[in-house]
This record gives sequence, structure tokens and C-alpha cells, in this order.
Amino acid sequence: MKSYSKRITVQESDLDDLNHVNNIRYIEWIQDISKEHWQATVPEPELENYIWVVRHHDITYYGAALLGQKLEIKTNIEKWHGALSQRKVIITNIKNNKVLVSAVTEWCLLNPANNRPTRVPTDIAALFID
Repeated sequence: MKSYSKRITVQESDLDDLNHVNNIRYIEWIQDISKEHWQATVPEPELENYIWVVRHHDITYYGAALLGQKLEIKTNIEKWHGALSQRKVIITNIKNNKVLVSAVTEWCLLNPANNRPTRVPTDIAALFID
């Protein structure tokens, strides 16, 4: 599957009381990169036809990110099934290439007209395949 990534620098507002990135901030980054990948891949008119909601997050923390560190956040869709999509996100410290966070999120595609699950169209799924 096609991957999508971006680089960020840890800011003071990302930190918790222990002076490392707050766990909630990692979840925000996971959701942000997922949304950005969707918006960068799907044609503009199609974006209004769908809503994604999180069904389940599975997050493993391997290390802490600190102020000023440069991170790469990378995502790809691992599989589709009906209205569900399984997306992986890896957050890595660029300087030492150490994986800090690994997450697998199950997303559910909804029809915005009725907020009911809707099958991922094959033409949309195809946009995410190499």
C-alpha cells in the first residue's frame, strides 16, 4: 500500500509534566496523519461523500520524544474490509531512526447523509494501492 509521511519537530506545547511528548499528543498525530493521507489521496469532490471515525486504537510506546527532537510520522493502510480500514502509523526519531510509537487504528467509513457505515468503494481503495 502507498505510504504517506511527514516530519515534525517536538514543540513545548507537545510535552507533559515529565517533559516528554504527552500520550494524547501522539494520538492527535496519529489521527492528523491519517486525515492528511486521506485528503492528499482522494479527489476533492469525493471527500464530501464520506466521514471516517475511529473504531479502535492499538498503540505501543517504545520510547519518549523530547523537546526539539525531529520525528517522522509515517502511515499506510494495511487492509480494507467492508466499511472498515486498518491503518498503521509509525513515529520515528529521525536522528537515530528509533521507533518511538507504533499504532494500528481501525477506522469505519460512514455515509454523512445518515451516519451509517458504508462499504469502501473499490475505486477509492485503489487510490491507496501501489
